Amino acid sequence: MQTDVRQIADGTYLVHGSNTNWVILTDGDAVTLVDTGYPGDREQVLASLAQVGSSPEAVAAVLITHAHNDHLGSAEYLRAAYGTPVYLHDAEVPHARREFLHQVTVGDVVRNGWRPGVLPWALHAIRSGGKAHVPVTEPETFPSEGALDLPGRPVPVHTPGHTDGHTAFHLPDTGVLVSGDALVSGHPTSRVKGPQLLPDMFHHERARAVASLDVLAALEGDLLLPGHGPAHRGPVREAALQARERAL
Repeated sequence: MQTDVRQIADGTYLVHGSNTNWVILTDGDAVTLVDTGYPGDREQVLASLAQVGSSPEAVAAVLITHAHNDHLGSAEYLRAAYGTPVYLHDAEVPHARREFLHQVTVGDVVRNGWRPGVLPWALHAIRSGGKAHVPVTEPETFPSEGALDLPGRPVPVHTPGHTDGHTAFHLPDTGVLVSGDALVSGHPTSRVKGPQLLPDMFHHERARAVASLDVLAALEGDLLLPGHGPAHRGPVREAALQARERAL
């Protein structure tokens, strides 16, 4: 099956993995990879790099929005096999090392199992490595403030709540926001379409997740690339405010 790679803007690609997205930012052959899907998505990650004319050797860095397994999946593989640096917010680094784990639990899933879509999602997550132990042994904090000197020139934006160190990535030059799980446009466990927060069971601190929508609403842009769901076109501010209204 061909990997679903969609060019969204110049040098910017959204890849739909198995229930989770990642983003490829290109500059010639070099790329920045934002998130890496589930552990079970590894072949799709490698195929997506090939489809944009790149390779794992050409990945300048992996940026991780947050250290849940469905985003961290192949980060350690790329670091160990190719020496690729893996960057996160400093509050997320110990999470990536698995010094602790802020992730939906089996108990949470059982308590919410009556909700439409939850059990099929849980089965898929387990099959894709959602409960696998995939720590990054040498995660690093972002090497500078402001725009990173990487393909795409992404600007980290701390958006805590889903996890303590959750980070979105703003691309001011192209009006793109890579929002991770701070703002999504769909999920198998949600019956809502369009900008929204993930269901409550997925957030470490829901109140902070809601507050982080105000941070995103202050950013200029008209294209949202979420961790889950399709790309959303329209002002980022309106998308964040719509999600906030739905969350209250």
